[in-house]
Amino acid sequence: MSRIGPGSSERVGGSRRRRLGLQPERMRELSLLAIIVVAVLAFSLVFENALSGRFFNRVTTSVAITAVLAAGQTVVIITRNIDLSVGSIVGVTAYLTGEYLGDHPDAGLFLAIGVAVLIGGALGLVNGALVAYGRVPAIIVTLGTLAIYRTWLIEHANSQNITADTLPQWLDELPRASVLSFGEFDIRLTFAVAVLVVVVLQIALGRLRWGRWLYAVGSNPDAARQAGLPAQPLTLVAFVVSGALAGLAGFMFLERFGTITVFAGSGLELASVAAAVVGGVSVLGGSGTVFGAMLGAVLIALLDQSLLRTPQVSEFWRDAILGALILAGVAADFLVGKRLRRRWAESRRSLSLGATSERGAVTDA
Repeated sequence: MSRIGPGSSERVGGSRRRRLGLQPERMRELSLLAIIVVAVLAFSLVFENALSGRFFNRVTTSVAITAVLAAGQTVVIITRNIDLSVGSIVGVTAYLTGEYLGDHPDAGLFLAIGVAVLIGGALGLVNGALVAYGRVPAIIVTLGTLAIYRTWLIEHANSQNITADTLPQWLDELPRASVLSFGEFDIRLTFAVAVLVVVVLQIALGRLRWGRWLYAVGSNPDAARQAGLPAQPLTLVAFVVSGALAGLAGFMFLERFGTITVFAGSGLELASVAAAVVGGVSVLGGSGTVFGAMLGAVLIALLDQSLLRTPQVSEFWRDAILGALILAGVAADFLVGKRLRRRWAESRRSLSLGATSERGAVTDA
């Protein structure tokens, strides 16, 4: 009697991976990368400097806020929910953090970030508690808190803006700080932070137990509860993560623009949802990656910055294009993504049965 050793098992596993091909999420990400490259080449024919380092720096700087928001939005959508309040949370955290720095000019960078993240996390906690334990649909809760947070900010600000001259000098220098430079191409600190957030969250969702539980809750909430998974605490955590990252985005908004009005962050909820959906995060929950959401944010920022430089397109069409991207992303998920995931699941099931039969045959031999 012979037995399958580790080498044989690896050969079988490798054969299975080759026959399965790319996962639907990887295919979506590769498609987005191809679309981004095509868009860059197309816009390079429309206006000058589309391939310059200066334009690259503008796109990466503008994408940082959207990418961080899209990362938090992804965590929420995976649980089959949505957070429409992130734009208002950005405005509240940017304003309150600006007030704090104005009153405490000696406060350092990490303390300021901590204040913003703490405020955002607290606002996300309110959303999560109402959704998870109050059992109110997320779209109703976050649509309500979007208005409530913004109205509170308007009352709190009392027609006063946060201006750059009231903020510490180091905050004014932060947007130009770079971690790497390649000629004219700079990797700005804010973009590097956004990439770090995406990488950490991607690893956490893919490797940690609670990350896999989030996918399980979003895929089938009833089955997850019957399996003993803590569905309510996981939903609460998802909204707290979204709120905390919206707080971080609020700090990024403050350091990028300096002057903060009561309307700061308006419209960012649309951009974050668009980035996540275009990036392949299923609105039905249980599917999608943070990396895909970041690629969606890159595509949106690229289109936004490019359309600003395209005189043939009115600026009023930019929101319409975002809406069209959301519709296209949802349609692609229903028409293509769902079919790809079903075929992937069927292939895994058939190959698993084949591998089991192969092992049984070798063991009998």
